[in-house]
Amino acid sequence: MIHFFNHSTGNVYAVQLDAPLSEESIQKLNWLFGNTQRLSDIALSAKYLGPRAAMITPWSTNAVEITQNMGISGIVRIELFEFHDVGHAFDPMISQVYDGLNQEMFNVSVTPEAVQQITDIAAYNTQEGLSLSKDEVQYLVDLSTKIERPLTDSEVFGFSQVNSEHCRHKIFNGAFIIDGEKMPESLFSLIKKTAKAFPNEIVSAYKDNVAFIKGPKVEQFAPAQPDVP
Repeated sequence: MIHFFNHSTGNVYAVQLDAPLSEESIQKLNWLFGNTQRLSDIALSAKYLGPRAAMITPWSTNAVEITQNMGISGIVRIELFEFHDVGHAFDPMISQVYDGLNQEMFNVSVTPEAVQQITDIAAYNTQEGLSLSKDEVQYLVDLSTKIERPLTDSEVFGFSQVNSEHCRHKIFNGAFIIDGEKMPESLFSLIKKTAKAFPNEIVSAYKDNVAFIKGPKVEQFAPAQPDVP
């Protein structure tokens, strides 16, 4: 079930549920959404701009967690939809125009493609732009021979990702040669030296592709529950 809450700005909050909402929970949501009102309609006919049906937004994840902290249970997803003004630019990678909002708006009917058996890894590498080196392609060919079966498309793609420059820093960590002379440090080591020389407020950097700096101690934001008669 999807409930719609209409804001005075014309925006609509769509709340997807796997259990009925109590009247108390509805009043809490009205307050949380900025004094909205739950609509009795199960469908809205206007055009709206909102997140793609298949992509639950980070905003939704946070909003659902806030409702849980308020003692509201049964909410699966919350998304915000804006009345769509024709000609208004948007990013189709993350948003879509809905020709009305209804109870099936979050349904996604995508049939998974069949698993492919990759018999020519070099050709598949070129076709999909996986950027595998000749050595990596040969490694996969040898692996396929060893296990006595073709590798699947997911296996080849997965290998290309975990062995990518982004994950492994093969070039950054490789030998750094200038005018034929091998430098004592790699390019990545030189980058890391800045943080070592001037750590400032750095807690951790260059580990698992994340970094942390010192910050203030804060409590998790959780709005107080409104007074509900």
